[in-house]
Amino acid sequence: MLKVAIGSDQFGFNLKEDMKDYIRELGFVIQDYGCHNIEPVDYPDVALNVSLAVKEGKADRGVLICGTGVGMAITANKVPGIRAAQCPDIVTAYRSRFNNDAQIMALGSWITGIDAARMLIKLFLTTEYGGGATLPKLAKIADIESRFGQ
Repeated sequence: MLKVAIGSDQFGFNLKEDMKDYIRELGFVIQDYGCHNIEPVDYPDVALNVSLAVKEGKADRGVLICGTGVGMAITANKVPGIRAAQCPDIVTAYRSRFNNDAQIMALGSWITGIDAARMLIKLFLTTEYGGGATLPKLAKIADIESRFGQ
């Protein structure tokens, strides 16, 4: 059973809470890395915790939610070996998994409604990596990480 680490800042808290129930309905296990209310938090702390859970194998995939998804994706991508994608639409959500083997998706609560978030999350969590021609590209990404000490 797929384990999903989820986290948000205060701007994504309400959407995160709605999505936790939906992800459970899809049959996945949820691990909530905060925040746990609408009090302000620093999104980099939450993004780091979710990214480390994925990197360390405590979770298979991650979902991060802030106002736009941008800050969370930027932060998650600082963790070596993590590929996080901001997923505002179905093409991005699908290709981030199928072509780029992204382990973490980032959503923006200011730009993604509940129905769209459900659709994007389901697509992201159920799409498998396609391999093939993208393998050399992922190897190049890993090489870039290692060249710059990440």
